[in-house]
Amino acid sequence: MKAKIASAQLRATSNTPDSTRRSLLGGFAATVAGASLGLPALSGAQAAYPVKPIKMVIPWPPGQAADLVGRSLALGLSRVLGQSVVSDNKAGAGGMIGTDTAAKATPDGYTILSASSGPLTISPLLQPTPYDVKKDFTYIAMACTAPFVLVTAPDFPAKDAAALVALVKANPGKYNFASSGTGATAHLIGEAFNAAAGLNVVHVPFKGSIPALGEVMAGRVAYCLETASAVMPFVRDGRLKGLGCSLLNGSAVTPGIPPLSTAANVPGFNLGAWIGLAAPAGLTAEVSERLAKAVKEVLQSAETKELFDRISVEIDFKQGAEFTKYLSDTSAQFAEVIKKNNIKLES
Repeated sequence: MKAKIASAQLRATSNTPDSTRRSLLGGFAATVAGASLGLPALSGAQAAYPVKPIKMVIPWPPGQAADLVGRSLALGLSRVLGQSVVSDNKAGAGGMIGTDTAAKATPDGYTILSASSGPLTISPLLQPTPYDVKKDFTYIAMACTAPFVLVTAPDFPAKDAAALVALVKANPGKYNFASSGTGATAHLIGEAFNAAAGLNVVHVPFKGSIPALGEVMAGRVAYCLETASAVMPFVRDGRLKGLGCSLLNGSAVTPGIPPLSTAANVPGFNLGAWIGLAAPAGLTAEVSERLAKAVKEVLQSAETKELFDRISVEIDFKQGAEFTKYLSDTSAQFAEVIKKNNIKLES
């Protein structure tokens, strides 16, 4: 019954990002804690797992899109698995603290990680990490992709991505682009776009996406590529102009915004962030498969689809070899961007 109440609470959440955060953060603690009550027992071999509550480490502060995705998965897994999956935020060091905590846990399926591209794809390419991304984790399933959107101020003198490329190319070194920080995913995707389009621009790093977007809105910085979750509220209210989506075929969560691959004539351009589920290395294949199937079921629910659409992340389920290959390919793409642009973290 409590799981049904939790589902109803998600459906009743307002369409605004702020209210989504308040609803999820305020309601999940109570609903997740009781999600295991009143649910039918699992039958057969699957009854062996889980037999007690599961902790999901979320390596980000409450309220961020990655946190909201993790909490949504925790709530859904509580319903599907018949045991409480309790969110545990361990933020810091760009997600590395919580990620390391999960890596060093017992690989019994009762500590899992809300895994994401920052600490597992980007950070290891730029700095030493206390964990080995190839040896210390079992990668269970990918849940979603976060597209990035090329945005400018509404009055920027380019009506579309092709016009922006033409304008910046005609004025090498004159224009600049913002990011949420040197080495951030937004920075790397921005550099990848600039290289693909042949643009000579100046990078201006900020401490976070909000100050970066504020400078773009004010017209002091020409453009940036930021997460759809961060920019779409401003695109919808007219404070930013969305010119292109970073995913190869565009995205349902960025309606009306064409893919950069065609809009800016950069064939094959396809970069974004990812969020999924991982566990410490050594997790048994049976438990990993059980969790992957549960994630897939969670992603098929109307509540999850509604929430992901609201926070502008796109459901993208992958598991096993497909997930592992995706991680390897993505890491190689970002490594090439870092090498070509000689990107180093600020000391």
